[in-house]
Amino acid sequence: MLRAHDASAVRAAEELAARTSSWDDLMQQAAAALADVLLAELPPGRTPVVLVGPGNNGGDALFAAARLRERGLPINVCLLEPDRAHARGLAAARAAGVGEVDEPHGHAVVVDGVLGIGARPGLTGRAAAWAEWQAKAGPFTVAVDVPSGIGVDDGTAPGPHLVADRTVTFGTYKPGLLLGPAAAAAGTVTLAPIGLGPHLGDPVVEAITTHDRDVLAPAVPHGHAHKYTRGVLGIRAGSAGYPGAAHLAVAGGQSGPAGYLRFVGHPDVAQQVVLRAPEVVAGRGRVQAWVVGPGGGDDTDVHVAEARADELPTVLDATALQHLPDRLRAHDVMTPHAGELATLLDVDREVVEADPWGHARRAADHWGATVLLKGHRTLVVTPGRPTRVNLSGTAWLGTAGSGDVLSGFVGALLASGLDPLDAASVGAFLHGAAGVHANPGGPVTATAVAAALPGVVADFLAGRLSGERNW
Repeated sequence: MLRAHDASAVRAAEELAARTSSWDDLMQQAAAALADVLLAELPPGRTPVVLVGPGNNGGDALFAAARLRERGLPINVCLLEPDRAHARGLAAARAAGVGEVDEPHGHAVVVDGVLGIGARPGLTGRAAAWAEWQAKAGPFTVAVDVPSGIGVDDGTAPGPHLVADRTVTFGTYKPGLLLGPAAAAAGTVTLAPIGLGPHLGDPVVEAITTHDRDVLAPAVPHGHAHKYTRGVLGIRAGSAGYPGAAHLAVAGGQSGPAGYLRFVGHPDVAQQVVLRAPEVVAGRGRVQAWVVGPGGGDDTDVHVAEARADELPTVLDATALQHLPDRLRAHDVMTPHAGELATLLDVDREVVEADPWGHARRAADHWGATVLLKGHRTLVVTPGRPTRVNLSGTAWLGTAGSGDVLSGFVGALLASGLDPLDAASVGAFLHGAAGVHANPGGPVTATAVAAALPGVVADFLAGRLSGERNW
């Protein structure tokens, strides 16, 4: 998995690493990694300008500029506060013959070394003016460690900030590089190890990658498995007004590892479901997990109460979110989008979208359950565990019924034995990948996503999944 640590954890790891090497060695490793990426990425024939702020972030940028100039690349630096620039880095840059300019205007390539992980989000003064210029001029930009001005520890972007096409980050990922909305400013992220790994503790944020198929292993059938040992999923979905939601939730459930699916709902909808999917059994019976709410009608409150009476893991989606008790159980999963979460927390949708992680954590703590907050960077928050952010998918997944498929798929993973964090996060990851594979680069339907899921699961388990990322 990709793992992200907050600023305090990074600083503590740097302190420990510096005891076995030195602060200068850490900075030179960072500068060398940055210079290598810049040599590979910078457009030819353009003189880059390095925006240099105070502190070690500016020092990394200055030493990298010196390395590039020593390799024959013309390069300029622009100092935010000349009196506070990293002294040894500035001396190295000047000794190498790096040019100095008062403003970045006229440059088509920018290296953002203004502020690092210790800064508050939102740029002010001259740095804010640089952000305004960048937004208008659109230069190709590489950020040093993090884009200046983002919320490094929480993924917010509450004020002016620089936007990168590529970010070179050091030692570990930072939450703001993975979490929305700040992650949109990071571009493509490259991690440069500088020896912090042995000194870092548990991450605060994780992200599943194509290499993490072991997460799905407990749900894979082996040996003498049969339909009951693979897990039985119950789905309570659809209504006379929204019968399609039932079909899509069932399609998502059938795309997962569960061996048996029961459907409970409106009689006409149940008949349609069985006609379309004859493997499904209509009616109540023993299950290992429930999905409740997609396309639900006026009787959703009854379905929520009946499912909860079984005291089994339950995915609560769509209309079920309108009938939550004061507390859920630790094995339950809520699947709101930003608007639904805003209603649950009695705030405006824009407030949730400005700080999705903060509000997802608030909901998880309040209801005591796992929250899967759907969005461009879907979040899975389980109390007491690192948050997982989903990096797969495509904007084309913002289509009717996509969430119904996801809820059914996550329910199948729960029924097959995954814990809520793994079920929700691997479910979101594979659902996103299916959206890409269903029609790479183009529009998809929820039906097509469900149809692509079984093949994506197989590719994931075989280690051949590709094209899943949205960043």
